[in-house]
Amino acid sequence: MTAIPTKNGSQNAAKAAKADEFYTQWADIEREMNAYLEFNRDVFRDKVVLLPCDDPEWSNFTKFFALHFTDLGLRTLISTSYAPDSNPAKANYHPTLFEINSPHFDPTKTHTNGKLLTLHREDINGDGVVDIDDLRWRYLDGDGDFRSAEVSAQRDEADIIITNPPFSLFRNFMTWLVGGNKPFSIIGNSNAVTYVETFPLIKNNQLWKGATANSTDMVFAVPKGAPIKEADRLKAERLGYPSSGDYDFTRLGNSCWFTNIDHGRRHKPLQLMTMAENIKFSRHKDVRGLGYRRYCNFAEAIEVPYVDAIPSDFNGLMGVPITYLDKHNPDQFEIVAHADDMEAMRQIGVEPLGADFVGKYKEQGGTGSNSPGHRKLGLTAPRYYVPFKRILIRRRTGAS
Repeated sequence: MTAIPTKNGSQNAAKAAKADEFYTQWADIEREMNAYLEFNRDVFRDKVVLLPCDDPEWSNFTKFFALHFTDLGLRTLISTSYAPDSNPAKANYHPTLFEINSPHFDPTKTHTNGKLLTLHREDINGDGVVDIDDLRWRYLDGDGDFRSAEVSAQRDEADIIITNPPFSLFRNFMTWLVGGNKPFSIIGNSNAVTYVETFPLIKNNQLWKGATANSTDMVFAVPKGAPIKEADRLKAERLGYPSSGDYDFTRLGNSCWFTNIDHGRRHKPLQLMTMAENIKFSRHKDVRGLGYRRYCNFAEAIEVPYVDAIPSDFNGLMGVPITYLDKHNPDQFEIVAHADDMEAMRQIGVEPLGADFVGKYKEQGGTGSNSPGHRKLGLTAPRYYVPFKRILIRRRTGAS
């Protein structure tokens, strides 16, 4: 039996959906795409680019690629949207004049069906250039969910996929994306590097962070009524994005690009000091003059608490902060394992923490969910603890 949605249930669904609607700004798209072009000026040439999970009529993704269609040398641009009736955030949806004035307009399908916009190498309006004014559109047969057979078929035909998927569906979207085995660039939360859907890809050099936004804020437009922090709204305003009649703006400091499209910045070597130089000159007081600690249950590896304190001449395993991935150079270091993966820790020889460690950890005020059988990286100085979110890396032979 299907439950009838209550008024409060519908309102809660709409509120949750609005919290999942983050509209990417032109400047962020332009910076990231330019980084790919700097590395390979033909990266988009003769390619079919798909923009799923989009709002094609106004989306900055669609605008950017349509306006640069000829410059980039695209063969085809495809953009798909999700039906308003399937998206609680669009409860007050009204079709645009672009759609209403089209001979394809259908007052029912505008609510129940997704849309597909395409741009080909065809100057439809005869103005001598192929751009946004030559976009053609139609309703999809379904609601435009990226997991549908209809949109998956577009994925399979595309050469490159670029979008900002709903953050709450990032895991599902990544699984769908990898299933297409295509080059892609998408926006997500930086915490997603630890997901089981993403970290194995990062470890195997099949996925990496994008070239931009890894240490800077990204600004997003959000629907009116979406819950945002006042401090983030004011920060977005200071960055040049004041609220408008249609949207508010917020900044997110933990958003980034995930991609398998190469860019030059991932091949830029980290400039590092030797171990002796770090011990003598490091700006970090818990490294300078003290050196590097080894894990009590895995003495083969050293703890490196800061990315800029990685010793350039150490050839063994090193536990480094997860933020290292922002600057990972696959030519310089190999990613061995994520320290939260206890099976991976077992395979490389990490011993269980043990009852003595856990007992002293708790005696000293530790409140984490560590138990004697856990294979986590343990440190005993200056107190007993498990360092937060470490990955194990190793310097590649011959790397500087």
